Amino acid sequence: MDLLQAKGEVRIFRIRGGAREEALLVVGAYPYETEHITLKDDRQVELSAADLARSRREQAEVGKLWASRSPGRFSLPLSPPLTELPPGGRFGSRRFFNGQPRSPHSGADYRAAAGTPVLAVADGRVVLAADHFFSGKSVFIDHGDGLVSMSFHLSRIDVATGTEVKRGQPIGAVGATGRATGPHLHFALRWRGARIDPGLLLGPVEKVAKVSLAQ
Repeated sequence: MDLLQAKGEVRIFRIRGGAREEALLVVGAYPYETEHITLKDDRQVELSAADLARSRREQAEVGKLWASRSPGRFSLPLSPPLTELPPGGRFGSRRFFNGQPRSPHSGADYRAAAGTPVLAVADGRVVLAADHFFSGKSVFIDHGDGLVSMSFHLSRIDVATGTEVKRGQPIGAVGATGRATGPHLHFALRWRGARIDPGLLLGPVEKVAKVSLAQ
């Protein structure tokens, strides 16, 4: 379910053994943390007309990626994006940059030294490798069944758009490009367009639900 799902009732279903099973979920408020970030470069908070236009072009390009419905090529749990994955988080935190409110944090941040290899979490195809205003050097991988992984703020990109990658393959290196205060990996997931907490799909098998979303 998407990070910004409105409060209220949501009916869900799955197909199991040829039978349709339904449930009604009640979505309420969640106590996400509040995060205050100070940036030295105010240009990344108060965007010029040119930077705003660039950001909108990049958002439009990225938005087209969520519609993909190729066959699934992943299994759960996903492989970690770093060989040694430190505690990460702040998914959903309400962020203030230089005192100004901005969109909630839609990924998980993992601190690591600059240059640390970033790995593909599953087999897939690189659908976009680019240098963006906010996310810096970024790699988007389509793993099928609507699952897209994103690795942001890289110091370098080791794959190109259209490249086929394997689970555990290096795709770039940790950096601090784009809107970042220091070296770290911002790792995010979209499943059929929904912004979900990466921690739900990473980790020991017994802690991850093996699910298949119905069409």
